[in-house]
Amino acid sequence: MIKIADVLERNTVIPSLKSTDKPGVIKELADGLTREHPGINNERLIEALTEREKLCSTALDSGVAIPHTKLSGISEIILGFGRSEKGIDFDSLDRKPTHFFILLLSPENTTGKHIELLARISMIFKDPEFRSRLMKAGSREELYEYIISEDEKLE
Repeated sequence: MIKIADVLERNTVIPSLKSTDKPGVIKELADGLTREHPGINNERLIEALTEREKLCSTALDSGVAIPHTKLSGISEIILGFGRSEKGIDFDSLDRKPTHFFILLLSPENTTGKHIELLARISMIFKDPEFRSRLMKAGSREELYEYIISEDEKLE
């Protein structure tokens, strides 16, 4: 079973997104991921995420979105995370601002683990107390630790 700790890196956690709209958030999350993984083409990633959003918004409810896509040429699943304290209109189901963005990038031929991780993320972020703790976290380190420890509880 794949865990968030297996694929989320501290350096891909953005404690305070600066963007105020959907395209900006996608670019900022993609930039954070490709900075840590220079082998990934940033423009291609942004394009793939944007195309996926056009099909259907990846924003759930309760202030959570899981922008995700698959790319050829990568060999492992990679996660990024961003928080917007102010919240952004990301076309969520409940029409409320989105505060938490979990970017999921998978190799083109990965289906089971991709879906498993989407489900795991959804489950963890459903907890209102957990989301409240994330909003109060002060640093990248704190956000990362909260996410990893919450994921560990699923065992």
